[in-house]
Amino acid sequence: MAAILGCTIANAQQSPETNIEEVAIQGRKKIKQERAEFKRHAQSVETLSEEELNRNNPAAIDQILSTMPGVQVDKRTNFGGQRLVVRGYGNDQKFNNWGVKAYWNNMPLTNAEGITILDDVDFAYVNNVEVIKGPAATMYGGGVGGVVRFYTRPDFIKGVSVSENVLAGAFKTFQSRTQLNLADENYSVNAAYGHLETEGYRPNGSGLKNFFNVNGTVKLGKNDQLSFFGSQAYSYERISGQISYDDYYAGIDNGNLAYIRKDAGNKIKSTRVGLSNSVNILPNLRNYTTLFYYNGNIESVSAGAYGVTNSPNVGLRSTFTLKNEFKDFENRFDFGTEIQNSMSTTSSYRFTGSVTNPLETTGVSGASYFKYNNNQATYFAIDYLTYKPWGVTFLAGISANKTNYDRKDLYALPGLISGKKDQSFEKQYETAYTPHFAIQKEWKHQIFSLSYSEGYNAPTATSSFINFTNTTNNDLKPERAKMLDFSVHGLLMDTKLDYQVSVFRIDYSNKLTQLAIPNSNNQTYWANTGSQKNSGLEVSVGYQYKNDNSFVNRIVPFVNMSYYDAKYKDFKTRLLGGEQTYDHQTVVGVPRNKYAIGLDIYTTPGFYLVNTYNYLGNVYTDFANTNLVKGFGLLNSKLGYRKSFGKFDLDAYVMGNNLTSQVNYTFLFLGNSINDSDTGSGYPKGVATDLNPGPNKAYFFYGLNLKYRF
Repeated sequence: MAAILGCTIANAQQSPETNIEEVAIQGRKKIKQERAEFKRHAQSVETLSEEELNRNNPAAIDQILSTMPGVQVDKRTNFGGQRLVVRGYGNDQKFNNWGVKAYWNNMPLTNAEGITILDDVDFAYVNNVEVIKGPAATMYGGGVGGVVRFYTRPDFIKGVSVSENVLAGAFKTFQSRTQLNLADENYSVNAAYGHLETEGYRPNGSGLKNFFNVNGTVKLGKNDQLSFFGSQAYSYERISGQISYDDYYAGIDNGNLAYIRKDAGNKIKSTRVGLSNSVNILPNLRNYTTLFYYNGNIESVSAGAYGVTNSPNVGLRSTFTLKNEFKDFENRFDFGTEIQNSMSTTSSYRFTGSVTNPLETTGVSGASYFKYNNNQATYFAIDYLTYKPWGVTFLAGISANKTNYDRKDLYALPGLISGKKDQSFEKQYETAYTPHFAIQKEWKHQIFSLSYSEGYNAPTATSSFINFTNTTNNDLKPERAKMLDFSVHGLLMDTKLDYQVSVFRIDYSNKLTQLAIPNSNNQTYWANTGSQKNSGLEVSVGYQYKNDNSFVNRIVPFVNMSYYDAKYKDFKTRLLGGEQTYDHQTVVGVPRNKYAIGLDIYTTPGFYLVNTYNYLGNVYTDFANTNLVKGFGLLNSKLGYRKSFGKFDLDAYVMGNNLTSQVNYTFLFLGNSINDSDTGSGYPKGVATDLNPGPNKAYFFYGLNLKYRF
């Protein structure tokens, strides 16, 4: 019954007001949605359709999302430990994501603390992605880097269909997805089971994932529909650890013994449920509300500690849209709220670093056991006023963002542990107001947008407390961001060619950095270290040639380019035993150049060839810019045959990645995290281990997708 009451469909996930002028676009499939979202958000937005997501294995979002200008995805394991980086922000975190917000079907993947874990998301089940680049706090709350939205949309072709997708190949990888879809005029239901396993390309690098997903929708009336989404996930990603720079450049990867010896890895068992209703309250007033629940049970073993976390997160997101027209004007007013509460329980037990007994801990006295009650709330209002004769829209919006943490130390009960200090604390950050102003002009098939927006990023609960001094970090302030963005989205050559050009400047203030406490045996704390200025130019151009009467019936080339100038300003940290100043140095992890080139060829008989070359430029890993890591380019290709035979749809392919066998990395430790060295790593003392390498030889996968329509 839950399945029949199903999931979020396209016009439930995105409100009807996203539509723009009716244009019969002859270019790439994603462009209609991209133009609508570009106009709705009034800042640079890029999307990926199902066709773009299937350029590679959809589970490898690092390969796919990184083709976008302004977007980079790092990862610590085969299909986990992802780190989202948007316009040079979000790459200075050692673990998970922070500062870039993520959603799945209108449900936040980012919890109330501002942290995003993506290991238990079934990306092979995602068929649409939208990235809002730069601060978007006015509509989405906390997060100064941007917003990444993942969508799962069921098949609305009337009838019943069943499909089986299978992939196998390099590193003993096997992946499958079994899917059932039922659709009629008033409902659509989709259920799928996904499986992914691999031995990985690194020592102790295996992974296993199982997913069960259900979504659908039921139309309760002409303007009323109920949607449901549910997922059950299991993810186990082993961790090989970081290696040295010398080994990386030599193409040597024996892993890091501090991780391998402990059989390090992350296990996640999670449940996610969302229930949405989209309804017209009045002819000109519409509401879209989603109630969501998530619970993740995480067991992690790293080089330094064993941890267990139980993290239920519950909340709602509700948006009202009021439309009015009078004479030559049209007005749309969006207002609503997003509220989350997380009551997680976390425990951590530190390892001694023993080689003979790798899992030996320092005992209960060095352990922690906390109960958190974290709350995040955003209230927003955005007004769009359009003067129709000129095709000009003025946007003005503001949001109020509140964050508070309450932590109870469950090991601090009287008489439980002798001499134990109570690490309980409460912290509430002042309400932050983030405005957004924009002016848009439509001219023929071009949309011009000039916008100013602000972002807000509260420190996490962990960074809000200093363990060494056993005090709340009262001096800590949230990060703020101010962005000026001029973007143009247009169609040329009878809508066959699409382009988007963006010029931006983002000023980050109160930059949060993890610092070492002198003479404290490697104790750290978080502080505001100054400002960061990210400027850039992003260009994406795509074209589609079609001729149904020729052997080659479709050719789709694209070029996406990013040019960055990211610098520190008034930036000071405590490193190497003293205060260091890094004014005007290049921001760690941000390349000067990044680009992706694609050329796809499709034929009338059904054969196709998809080619992608993705280049990431040189980056610095330290604030002083003394350690430069060389850039690299990856060439990937996919050769396949796609055809329909009666009620059967067939897609068979072979896919090759890193065809030129380039030395490359998937994750870097940056900033104050550089020169990382773990006890028992197998490397000599003083040798930095900061890199997670990618496969440095060409590797191949073979796939078969079958669908039967009853």
